[in-house]
Amino acid sequence: MLVKTYCCAIQGIEAYTVSVEVDIQPGTKTFFAGLPDNAVKESIERIRSALVNNGYRYPGRRVVINLAPADMKKEGSGYDLAISIAVLAASHQIDSERLSEIMIVGELSLDGSLVPVKGVLSAAIEARKNKFKGIVVPAENAHEASVVEGLQVFALHDIRQVVQFLEGTTENLPCPFGYSINEEKGAAYPVDFSDVKGQENVKRVMEIAAAGGHNAIMIGPPGSGKTMLARRLSTILPPMSLDEALETTKIHSVSGKLPQGIGLLKSRPFRAPHHTCSDVALIGGGSYPQPGEISLAHNGVLFLDELPEFKRSALEVMRQPLEDRIVTISRARFTVDYPASVMLIAAMNPCPCGFYNHPEKECTCAPGSIRRYLSRISGPLLDRIDIHIEVTPVPFSSLTDKNKSESSQTVRNRVIAAREFQQSRYQEHGQVTCNAQLTPALMKKHCVLKPEGEQLLQKAMDLLKLSARAYDRILKVARTIADLDNSTCIENQHLAEAIQYRSLDRETWGMM
Repeated sequence: MLVKTYCCAIQGIEAYTVSVEVDIQPGTKTFFAGLPDNAVKESIERIRSALVNNGYRYPGRRVVINLAPADMKKEGSGYDLAISIAVLAASHQIDSERLSEIMIVGELSLDGSLVPVKGVLSAAIEARKNKFKGIVVPAENAHEASVVEGLQVFALHDIRQVVQFLEGTTENLPCPFGYSINEEKGAAYPVDFSDVKGQENVKRVMEIAAAGGHNAIMIGPPGSGKTMLARRLSTILPPMSLDEALETTKIHSVSGKLPQGIGLLKSRPFRAPHHTCSDVALIGGGSYPQPGEISLAHNGVLFLDELPEFKRSALEVMRQPLEDRIVTISRARFTVDYPASVMLIAAMNPCPCGFYNHPEKECTCAPGSIRRYLSRISGPLLDRIDIHIEVTPVPFSSLTDKNKSESSQTVRNRVIAAREFQQSRYQEHGQVTCNAQLTPALMKKHCVLKPEGEQLLQKAMDLLKLSARAYDRILKVARTIADLDNSTCIENQHLAEAIQYRSLDRETWGMM
């Protein structure tokens, strides 16, 4: 008897429906078709044990299992449950009447219990798209699947419950819809901008970066507060929209990094990989492609501390994703895309010893070593970083100051107001939501300078020998500073402040 069940396969962060076809024929051997990987081929032994241990039998005849579409490689263990149900139906142990209405996703353990799998959020969205009446998932994936509105989600614990549900012998209520966009707005963070003593100029830069979605790099000696400031940037970013939260959660879901019991990520991600990470870990890829750190930070912050210590090759492969906000991984049979719209925040010392230009400590580095240290970061990568800021040591008077500085919530309110200003301006232009994403055409329309401003920018370009890309960055940052001032025009003071945030260009060219 030929039986079909339905499950999902993941390609990139999107799912596509897989039809599991099982046919029982004369013979004794089980045969897999449809480009299964080793994890899928091994599932037959898990299925055999799970069925026997729960009072069912595995057919003693030839079982042909086809996973369609047959030209797409099938990976992982999420097909176990769909295959086992199809085997039971094909061998007349259960009724197959409801199988066409339900998508089935899950891994089986040897005792028949359901094990959580990756990518359930993408699978639930695919099930709703293809008008399935419901989806069966392991109980531990319930929070993740239930954020998809308009789909019945049945979270079950073992294969016996699944069989009883499909045959209608027990009543299983679907999980309630589990997401509220308002929950994140009151989120409490363990850190706050008020913890930072002094560094008012760097806090200003963090506010500008958050308001416009700009990349930034901090250059300063050890202990000046660079990491402390970067880790508090998430506390002043605006909350994610539902679409942003869904896309971000899908990335974490398919990579298996969604926290237990969390259905939807409501806070913007903050990723801080160590400088020893590989190219693939940073960008993504592998023999079975997985998202890298830059995609896991999508719609949030990617913090690279000690930037010159990262491998040169790892930094160079970031150039294209930072520009296009997407990572494309190509293989012989397929190509996958991972979103990578991040705010890159980097930190570095000004020299190997860390005390170049320090007001009190003397630098012990030779000029050649400083030049080599700075040259570890290529010019094209620096061009993609909008804001450069020098971080100086915090004076003792600031450390002992009892006055409480601005809280993250106060700064965040200004950032949200600036972002809303930008979204209303760009609402007719598709995916553009902040100034960092401006296209050349939109810049011509919204980043117009006065004649005096054009002269000021020309002098800066000539003096600092800036590239055309740096010219664009200055205009975008100036536009954000104007937005924070609630100004429709870019005034000279906005432009002058934006120009001074290219300090690393000045440092680098002065050393070379």
